[in-house]
Amino acid sequence: MNHTPQSDRLHIGLFGKCNSGKSSLINAITGQYTAIVSEIAGTTTDLVTKSMEIAGLGPCLFMDTAGFDDASNLAPERLSKTQLAIEKTDVALIVCTDTNVSEEIVWINKFIQRGTPVLVVVNQHNEKLNPQEVIDAIKQTTHADAVVVNAKTGEGKEELIQAIIKIQRNLESVNTITGNLVLPGDVVMLVMPQDAQAPRGRLILPQVQTIRELLDKDCVIVNTTVTQMSRAIDSLKNPPALVITDSQAFEEVSRLTPANSKLTSFSVLFAHYKGDIKEFIRGAHTINTLTEQSRILIAEACTHAPLSEDIGRVKIPAMLRKRLGSGLGIDIVGGTDFPQDLSPYHLIIHCGGCMFNQRYVKSRIERAKEQKVPITNYGITIAYLKGILDKVVYPD
Repeated sequence: MNHTPQSDRLHIGLFGKCNSGKSSLINAITGQYTAIVSEIAGTTTDLVTKSMEIAGLGPCLFMDTAGFDDASNLAPERLSKTQLAIEKTDVALIVCTDTNVSEEIVWINKFIQRGTPVLVVVNQHNEKLNPQEVIDAIKQTTHADAVVVNAKTGEGKEELIQAIIKIQRNLESVNTITGNLVLPGDVVMLVMPQDAQAPRGRLILPQVQTIRELLDKDCVIVNTTVTQMSRAIDSLKNPPALVITDSQAFEEVSRLTPANSKLTSFSVLFAHYKGDIKEFIRGAHTINTLTEQSRILIAEACTHAPLSEDIGRVKIPAMLRKRLGSGLGIDIVGGTDFPQDLSPYHLIIHCGGCMFNQRYVKSRIERAKEQKVPITNYGITIAYLKGILDKVVYPD
């Protein structure tokens, strides 16, 4: 539980009015004092998260948001954090405490339009409340399922968890990183980077997750570096079924990869795993239409101090300016900083997104598509600029 990355957890968002009992509910579900509880409206001022492992549900992340009817001076800042939670939410819990559900219905419809499963939670916080009246008020205009929970006592908690498990089972089957590219028994060669982003003694998250998945798929894994790749291939009886490289070494690894071996990169695999790889490929092909007067946005999921060999801040910009001209405009954002208005840009280049859950990456892709701005990712960009995109494979 403690070692499952947040990006691979089911993101469950709690939304409702101020004092609807969202914080009490998350404390009841987790069995811990995770969120501050108070009768003062607006106590939850920022996004509160709690990672948990729940039987039948697996690793998940609960997100406790500020009340959507917050009228305080800090309301715009608080609601901006709630908007971020919306974009990350896999399952939305709408908490209700009375029969005046007009605002809740607006939010239910908002999630339905996004394709996000919704579950109404009636918080029976006092004996005077008739839960069925709340459910009937909701059902007049929506078909959302509802459960009744007492957030203070925890009564109904198990029914709520079972309802979430049911939703999870109805979700689309979870993608895997390598998809249909490998079979049990296949030899897979992983060519690891040796640069400032992967210093001695460390592997970055996409590599660790890929290794774990290949072990689960009963593959034979050969880890090597670019400098030792030829020697590693010579040591094998047969060529590897698949070679997965760091994108920065695409060109050299492509030359060394046997003709019968498939070639891809960690970033390309994560483009499929977290995003929309066909959209990314379309986006990469627009690079040929750009000029020195164009403007590009580079978006990183990580937030870190720039490194001398940084792929997103240094290497890709250098490659683009070499192709398009030194005056090319490039803006860089990190973490959850992603502009609402993308219209100033002619192309967005996103990282692999290993630190984000799939729904959040796809929400960014949808925003770009809605605003008709092409989007691609690091690995696809490098493969395109190196002229080997047609040699790279990805899962169907």
